[in-house]
Amino acid sequence: MNEQVSSLTTLALQKFKRNFWGVLSLCFITCCGLLAVFAYVLAPDNSVNANHMQLTIHSQPPGFSVDMLRIPSENKETQSVLSRWFFGSRATETEIPIVSYKVVDSLLYYNEYLPDGVMGLEKVVPLSKWGADATSDVVEKWIDTRTFWLGTDKYGRDMLSRMLVGTRISFSIGFIAVFISLIIGITLGALAGYFGGRIDALIMWFINVTWSIPTLLLVIAMTLALGKGYWQVFIAVGLTMWVEVARVVRGQVLSVKETQYVTAAKALGYGHLRIVFKHILPNVMAPVIVIAAANFASAILVESGLSFLGIGAQPPTPSWGAMIKDHYSYIILGKAYLALVPGVAIMSLVMAFMLVGNGLRDALDVKN
Repeated sequence: MNEQVSSLTTLALQKFKRNFWGVLSLCFITCCGLLAVFAYVLAPDNSVNANHMQLTIHSQPPGFSVDMLRIPSENKETQSVLSRWFFGSRATETEIPIVSYKVVDSLLYYNEYLPDGVMGLEKVVPLSKWGADATSDVVEKWIDTRTFWLGTDKYGRDMLSRMLVGTRISFSIGFIAVFISLIIGITLGALAGYFGGRIDALIMWFINVTWSIPTLLLVIAMTLALGKGYWQVFIAVGLTMWVEVARVVRGQVLSVKETQYVTAAKALGYGHLRIVFKHILPNVMAPVIVIAAANFASAILVESGLSFLGIGAQPPTPSWGAMIKDHYSYIILGKAYLALVPGVAIMSLVMAFMLVGNGLRDALDVKN
């Protein structure tokens, strides 16, 4: 039996490998997952939530460059390397975009960058602020040219950094929501299909009631009940996506529970839980895997919609849906990229999961 299962798994993998778009989409999802894990390592702005604001350089186009003066804070906070890598830097350095600077008698004179080519007032700061005696130390270590490859948003934050950190939101909502939906859906669907009778009728009534409520309205109600926040959205989305899983699992269990190997397991005196979880569910998981991939994409869309409505992840947490909300009005102002960049990211990731789901469906179809 184990050899047969192994051979079927191998055959399914071989079918999936022949699906070009499925494999390409899986590689894209893997790359996005790595970007989500190491977002703060790769982001030019590695502050917590990539939230360094510079209003003087707001809404700049992709590829914009400016000299950045960094002034250290007097209150230095110690932070481990792993904490900076995975949760962002809590450094409190002050960053100032400048257009020119000079050092005279242990004083640094600089002109702050202003939009439209306006020259700002000359300001001065003593070199002792950096604890450096040499002029070259300040210029080399604390003044550098910063390039914003995707431009800046309306608050002057680096769009590339916000996009990278925002990937975590999309992947987190997908994994947590799908995990919750699978736990609830598989459990209720298996119980309804295996025991039947009143248990099946009660569970199906609950499924039909939940199914009749629009998903977005149900998520909004749960979010308002649980409160606005990061984890509340994840739980709310997960609690609304289990219905389809339960219906599919129930149908599969109904068709499998009368087979010979289930009858043999009952004759051997195995308990109901062992029969369900050891003998029935492993043989009906193929369609559940396909649904899980589709639910992952749906969870990303729902979270983006909630963030667009203002009840998803709350600022300053970067969310692709919230980024579209903040900048959709810029489409008519000639800066459509501020809304198109997160929109294309959502579309690409959702399409990738749908293509992977289609590839898994074809690979796990025993008729092909």
